[in-house]
Amino acid sequence: MYKLSENTALQKNITNVSDTEQKLEIILSAEEFTPETDREIESARKNIEIKGFRKGHVPVAMIKKLMGSAIEATVAEKLASKYFVEISEAENIRPASRAELQDYSFSKDRLTITLFYQIHPDFEVKDYSDYSFVQDIYTVSDEDVEKEIHLILKGHGTLVPVDGPSEPKDTIIADLVKLDGSGNALEEQKTENYHFNLEYLPEDNPFHNSLLGKKAGEHVTVDIEPEKEDDETYRYEVAIKEVKRLELPELNDELVKEITQQKFESTDDFREDVRGQLEQHFSNKSEQDLLETISTKFIEENPVPTPSAMVDSFENMLLENAKRQMGGKLPPGMDESELRVSIRPNAEKHARWMLISQKIAETNKLEVTDDDIKAYAEKEAEKNPEVKVDDLLNTYMSTEFRDYIADTILKDKVYGIIKSSVTINGENKPLPQHDE
Repeated sequence: MYKLSENTALQKNITNVSDTEQKLEIILSAEEFTPETDREIESARKNIEIKGFRKGHVPVAMIKKLMGSAIEATVAEKLASKYFVEISEAENIRPASRAELQDYSFSKDRLTITLFYQIHPDFEVKDYSDYSFVQDIYTVSDEDVEKEIHLILKGHGTLVPVDGPSEPKDTIIADLVKLDGSGNALEEQKTENYHFNLEYLPEDNPFHNSLLGKKAGEHVTVDIEPEKEDDETYRYEVAIKEVKRLELPELNDELVKEITQQKFESTDDFREDVRGQLEQHFSNKSEQDLLETISTKFIEENPVPTPSAMVDSFENMLLENAKRQMGGKLPPGMDESELRVSIRPNAEKHARWMLISQKIAETNKLEVTDDDIKAYAEKEAEKNPEVKVDDLLNTYMSTEFRDYIADTILKDKVYGIIKSSVTINGENKPLPQHDE
């Protein structure tokens, strides 16, 4: 790490361009930049080959004539990087982006370098001791447990043919063909054994309305109205081959052993596990919803100017997350630039909350120690008995993961400080209902 020399002739001028941007002018004497220039000239001299001169013996004057501009650019870049680190530490500058070499100029006895960079804004978090929040408290009932078990049984059910008319949760297997405007079948638009799951088709879907209540062997005609005025109406002929209904298995000890791979042997134990998982899930949801509400409140109350570089970073992260959820890339027709515009406000919120939480950590002198990481590893190992604490700790302490784990622990500490200072009122809520 470079340190500013007490005898250095370096001069510096720091200019605030905005709340999140600065310019730094560094002025170096010949004594400070000449050694670096000489090293670059000598390096070029060793490697350059010019006809009429042995390698390594090209005159310095010729090196300067041929490569002077490139050498000056390299020297300016190296010295800019070196002195920016020194000055940042000495002046307590907190960069939010890499410093860009904006300009430089050489004269016989001085080198002037101009850098542009973004900084963390200087601000104070508003007093939040009078903030009040509501936290949802979920209580899992016997009915909730049975509904969850019913969903699990559906995953192990069997579709069986029925002779009667179809019901709202049935599956219809049919052959369908698309007709042209004159009513002629389009051979290339025929589909055999298409599965219509009525349970998941919207009630206003034309196929749902036409197939509900129909039996195997019947034929129906389905008209698809155009979305735009100039589009034509499409018609389908549907030949129903089978109506199938989901038949659920009986919940007994044998089925429990099968679906849990021998983890549980009785229905009572299985029910207790389902209850425990529901309670854990909704406890986590309650906590995450509270933290989301807290961060939203702090963002609204503290309109901190956010460096665009930080927003860009979160925007890229959110974009990559979106791509992963779509199979690794955006689907055809989706414009990446438009998606970036839509996620930009969310990226700004992430950046602002990061600044606010860092400020709270700094104000309360929060830090993450090795003991904190060890305690975190022990807690995580409890969730998975198959994982050894020492193995997890080694992973968390590695260069690749330590910063991420430390940041996670620090965030927990920040939320802990906030929750200990504000009022949190619990409100009992039934479990959110979901479609089966």
